Amino acid sequence: MAEIELVETSLRDGNQCLWAALGIDTAKCLTVAPLLDRAGFKAIDFTTSTHMGVAVRYKREDPWERIRLMAAAMPNTPLQFMSTGFRFIAWETASAEFMGLAFEVLARNGIRRFCLADPMNDAAANIACARMIKRGGGKFVIAALVFTLSPIHDDAFYVERARSLAVCRDIDALYIKDPGGLLSPKRASTLIPAVRAQLGDKALELHSHCTIGLAELLYMDAPEYGVSGLQCASGAAADGTSNPPSERVVSNLRALGHSVRIDTDAMAQVGRYFTRLAEAEGLPCGSPQGFDASYLRHQLPGGMVGTMRRHLGEMRVSHLEGAVTEELARVREELGWPIVMTPFSQILLTQAVMNVTGRERYAVIPDELIRYALGRFGKPTVPIDPQIMERIESSPRAAELRAEPVMAPLAELRRRLGPKLSDEEFLLRATMPSGQVDSMLAAGPAERHYDPSTKPVMELIRTLTARRDLWQVSLEKSGFKLELRREPAHLGTAAE
Repeated sequence: MAEIELVETSLRDGNQCLWAALGIDTAKCLTVAPLLDRAGFKAIDFTTSTHMGVAVRYKREDPWERIRLMAAAMPNTPLQFMSTGFRFIAWETASAEFMGLAFEVLARNGIRRFCLADPMNDAAANIACARMIKRGGGKFVIAALVFTLSPIHDDAFYVERARSLAVCRDIDALYIKDPGGLLSPKRASTLIPAVRAQLGDKALELHSHCTIGLAELLYMDAPEYGVSGLQCASGAAADGTSNPPSERVVSNLRALGHSVRIDTDAMAQVGRYFTRLAEAEGLPCGSPQGFDASYLRHQLPGGMVGTMRRHLGEMRVSHLEGAVTEELARVREELGWPIVMTPFSQILLTQAVMNVTGRERYAVIPDELIRYALGRFGKPTVPIDPQIMERIESSPRAAELRAEPVMAPLAELRRRLGPKLSDEEFLLRATMPSGQVDSMLAAGPAERHYDPSTKPVMELIRTLTARRDLWQVSLEKSGFKLELRREPAHLGTAAE
């Protein structure tokens, strides 16, 4: 029987899949940190550059401060940063020296585990990033084999890339990343042993999603194939389009005779925290999903399904959802079978919506798709359909984008943005609108504590105090009394 470790994903992937990456802020992280640290997780899937941008843009919180505070609050458990190729916050392809600085600053602020998930499964790009990370002080690098279904992504495809990654001394472990929850137990029975055979003494982990109900069964079989780490979410942040729930996974693995290194009581408290958080904030709770064979064709990640429905609703064409998902599958085939994950999921969905709602297919082609075709995200795994490629290359915008400058050298960027900026502020200003960074700095330090039980009371107080027809509010319960009165100058107005 196997010994299994868990990587906890609620703060990053669960938050992204179920709560559009908006459900977590610094206070919510810090409040659960002691429990996460006590539970004995192998690592915490904590943030990405996209989530760092969300912290600035929507929460007006410093993502570097969040990393430092969490690293201090969790001395026993590594925080993980996930990188998806040569990109940091912005969609622009970053230079090697820029990515090197980003990795160095992340390590300096407290990231100890770096996950490399190149969206094209480019082993050379992963190896280059791994070397940068280790030079910059990163302690542990785990590289992903990103799983998908297509005519070209067979077992041999993944074995070849696993072999290349395994011989790199700067890569400490590998994992199979299944963002669509597409890997069935049957396919795993050939794929995982074939990959495991290439790794020598390097560990193999597994990351899947519950989107069509396959992941939990897959996790039960994985230890038999040599997987030693499973990535799970907790409480309301699990299930649905998120990762398998840690409590059920642990219970079932132990029932099958496996050993799981975890503090069961602390893990249960973590789950209850995320459930209380979701209930207090009105966030959706993940629930078990049924099998959906149509999903095997379009493969749109759960978070993107919500985005698609919102956009179609805003355009008043919600009835076209089925046509869009069918078109997405067709576009994917024409573009050389890119994996449906960031940034390609957004590119494919945008083009599919335009093709369905426009006057003709590819009448409008977004800049990001043109950049993809021109190789800015790496070389497509197989050539793009010749007719589509001809249409892209003949567009006036393609000529303009071919000539667009690549990212300026670091020295030039620093001269433009301010040579006295800290590395942390420089990286934000180089990739985000200055007004958003200014607003973040003006907001000051983030809140440090969050109590989901106070949320309903605070919402009630805000609602009552906003009313102009009330001059006194009194709240009472056992052992507690709160009275709010308006200033005398307001009493006449309220009485009237």
